[in-house]
Amino acid sequence: MTSEITLFVNPTAGRGRGAHAAQPAASALRAAGFSVRTVVGEDADDALTRARAAVDGGTGALIAVGGDGLVNLALQAVAGTRTPLGVIAVGTGNDFARALRLPVRDPAAAGALAAGALKGSVTRDIDLGRIGDRWFGTVLASGFDSRVNDRGNRMRLPLGRFKYDLAIVAELAAFRPVPFRLTLDDGSVREVDATLVAVGNGPSYGGGMRICAGADMSDGLFDVTVVGGCSRATLLRVFPRVYKGTHLTHPKVTVYRAARVELAAEAVTAYADGEPVGPLPLVAECVPGAVRVLTR
Repeated sequence: MTSEITLFVNPTAGRGRGAHAAQPAASALRAAGFSVRTVVGEDADDALTRARAAVDGGTGALIAVGGDGLVNLALQAVAGTRTPLGVIAVGTGNDFARALRLPVRDPAAAGALAAGALKGSVTRDIDLGRIGDRWFGTVLASGFDSRVNDRGNRMRLPLGRFKYDLAIVAELAAFRPVPFRLTLDDGSVREVDATLVAVGNGPSYGGGMRICAGADMSDGLFDVTVVGGCSRATLLRVFPRVYKGTHLTHPKVTVYRAARVELAAEAVTAYADGEPVGPLPLVAECVPGAVRVLTR
């Protein structure tokens, strides 16, 4: 393995934490004897081009310094290669890092962990979701949660997670269940009026909401969580349980396990790792061992 490591940095992650986090992470890697090169793109397309060039050039690891959005971008560069991915999680949600039990908002500790993993060749191959040629690491969201994302992304203020709390309140006032059609890899078809459908490679989204609490990133299968049609009162009772994953026992919630799922619904945008993918219908596939990650 080459001793040159690439830090892939989002300077705006976590309201500026990304820029500050790069220095202690780089210091930890240099103290372990690695040469560190930093990549910062002018925009997402430019950043991905630079990250792919680093991977193609044989970098020893691509280490994403930012939140789940930057990790998602990094996955597009390393998925299907043997270049390991490290994560310095300093974003708002950090669900990918949480799923792997990596340090969150502690760049020095995360940098030291990555350096130790590289020194000791401590890596783990995990599954990824794939939609066409696009990869995702945690959850593909559609329905109520994706409409919350739509609304939150349109709001300039407030900043951070509180913006999405306000978006939830606003969407609750207007939301109605959506007719979904799910086709699973065994050929079975489910047609259901659903509040939301979440396809989980990892267990959580939104900064620790364990919507697919049983999802295992190494079993080759998605956990597909379907929340059936709910009144606003029921949804308000069930929603807080998402943070502990106890919503899965509610009678309105069903979980399927599948390696491939096709989702169809009218006027619903899907989000993967918190990033917009596009309107349904779409097909998501779970690809076993698609990325190598630096871990404990």
